[in-house]
Amino acid sequence: METRRWTNPHQPQTLQVAVILLYISAVFQLIFPSWLYASFGARLGAAALVSLLAAAAMGAGAFGIANDRKWGYNLAVAVTGVGVFELLIQLSGDLSRIVSPSFLLLALFPVARFALLVHPMSRQHQRIWFQ
Repeated sequence: METRRWTNPHQPQTLQVAVILLYISAVFQLIFPSWLYASFGARLGAAALVSLLAAAAMGAGAFGIANDRKWGYNLAVAVTGVGVFELLIQLSGDLSRIVSPSFLLLALFPVARFALLVHPMSRQHQRIWFQ
């Protein structure tokens, strides 16, 4: 019998925390669609759609990681990388924003998720154990 789980306590702590942060970020993205990814989508003309896709990708990526799937890990790294890239684009226009509390709060989750996902312990675990 194949089991499906939302979290996996047998994974390294870095992946466990990344999965939880991905779920939290997906919920925030659904509640506040103008948050981070929507500004990226505004340039494309489809802010609400990009925001919804980002939330779905974060949730699916977290679920895939919890169930030891490489596609979940790759999806989570990709959607988080887009978020970090968007932060860098927003920062490139005005470097004084880096000390503003609103920017630091906005950058907290994507940067933490990215650091946890690309941590050597996370990468090694997914390389060995994920299918």
